[in-house]
Amino acid sequence: MEQEKTILDIQSLYVSYEGTDILKDINLTLKTNQTLAVIGESGAGKSSLALAIAGLCAGSTTGTVLFQNKNLLAATEAELRHIRGKDISLVFQNTDNALHPLYTAAEQITEAIILHKDIAKPSAYQLALQALAEIGLTGKLATAYPHELSGGQQQRTLIAMALVNNPELLLLDEPTASLDPLTKQEITTLLQQSAAGRAVILITHDITTAAELADTVAVLYGGRIIELGPARAILETPRHPYTRGLLRAYPNMTTVKDFQGIPGTMQHNLPGCPFQPRCTQRLTSCNASMPELALTDGRMLACHRGGIVPVLQVTNLTKAWDEHQAVQDLTLTLYEGETLAIVGESGSGKTTLAKTIMGLTPPTSGNIYLNGVNITERSRDFYKQIQLVFQNPKEALSHRLTVCQLIKEPLDIQKIGTETDRLVAVKKLLTEVELPTNDALLHKYPHQLSGGEAQRVVIARALALNPKILIADEPTSALDASIQAKVIKLLLNLQEDRGLSMLFITHDIALARKISDRLAVMKNGKIVEEGLTHLLIAAPTHQYTQKLLAVAARISWR
Repeated sequence: MEQEKTILDIQSLYVSYEGTDILKDINLTLKTNQTLAVIGESGAGKSSLALAIAGLCAGSTTGTVLFQNKNLLAATEAELRHIRGKDISLVFQNTDNALHPLYTAAEQITEAIILHKDIAKPSAYQLALQALAEIGLTGKLATAYPHELSGGQQQRTLIAMALVNNPELLLLDEPTASLDPLTKQEITTLLQQSAAGRAVILITHDITTAAELADTVAVLYGGRIIELGPARAILETPRHPYTRGLLRAYPNMTTVKDFQGIPGTMQHNLPGCPFQPRCTQRLTSCNASMPELALTDGRMLACHRGGIVPVLQVTNLTKAWDEHQAVQDLTLTLYEGETLAIVGESGSGKTTLAKTIMGLTPPTSGNIYLNGVNITERSRDFYKQIQLVFQNPKEALSHRLTVCQLIKEPLDIQKIGTETDRLVAVKKLLTEVELPTNDALLHKYPHQLSGGEAQRVVIARALALNPKILIADEPTSALDASIQAKVIKLLLNLQEDRGLSMLFITHDIALARKISDRLAVMKNGKIVEEGLTHLLIAAPTHQYTQKLLAVAARISWR
């Protein structure tokens, strides 16, 4: 099989505007028949990358952009004009500004042909009409002015203009932005057809468009590439915390977990990793130096911790009472900042699993690792890192203690801070779980609280030691639907803000679907099926999972 030709080779590209670095040390190689999607939030530097390649960037550029063995950054304006529109074509984001209002669609494409080909104007005009017909604009539409065309028709015109001279490299800057879904799908199909035989760089914040068009994805954040590799691997199993956050925030028909954002805002010119101010698994070294883009798990990744880290690992865990095995040879991994839901009917071993992890009952065999360390005894430090939210909130709270005393007790036991510091911490925790901080609530006893209030107090108490892992054992099973929704939303918000990892135990697969990133189905002490929640829900393979889904809560009159 003939090896594809290298079309574009970017080495150590830097772009700055008025002293602010917008792109830093960008290195990319693009071959024929390869489509690279560059994704990231607004301000990451995506459009600056396309403009720098095309020689249209208003900022200061350094580095090398090799195209046809010529460094485009060192090319003269005359050389760039010869290349642009002929060998490299750019489809701009804003169609209103990209098309001349006083020329028809056909006239504008004719101009692009004449500029690069020694051809008579009538012949060029016929080629323009042919190019428009190939992308679906014929008759009056081909001779219409931009304001007479819809957004999708304007975009088609720009695509026809970009393709008419058969470029080797196509730069697409947000080609489907602001289009309605049906038009967007038409343009996406057209772009798929147009990509054949050439190299394409797709600049987009639209993850669906990236998934449909690209075979390679580069994730750009703060001007740096932080993850680069095969599109399916990155979009299905992201390894960088930012990539995961980006995907969690994207609305689509396959994601079932409720929206979660990323705390904070992006900043440029920061020391170290650009994502570290917003990262919930950052180390001191993240602030000191920028991690190298290195091969990790089948993709290039820039993270001092090697990507999203496992915080809790259970291997071959068994818990037996006499001849009854409540948990049998169970293995699972919980990653930083994710929710793994354990689903199964009563008696399947879910609560025993939670109690065994917490040390409330000793395992018969197997190992439990916390942040890579094998746990053989439960010290005070262990409980600073992991906490359990029990199923029945009022049974989990001592009826002899007030709300203030209940939340403060973990701080008292661990001897953290002064008495004043602890009282301040109690009020901060109450605010975090959306409860008032007045004396009336602080001096209440558990029997004076509603079910929802009691559960929030349990959560506040569990968070007092600032753990990174929360095991929630049926935390909403005793609550009505309205209060349950509020508690679930609270847990998701806490996860977003604190980077909590959650092992969420429930018998309700419909609820697990709304809160979890991954789902593990447990039956008779064993995990019978595990996977990404949206994939497992859409196509369960085990008969027991199918049975749970068949009886899950749904409202339907069909």
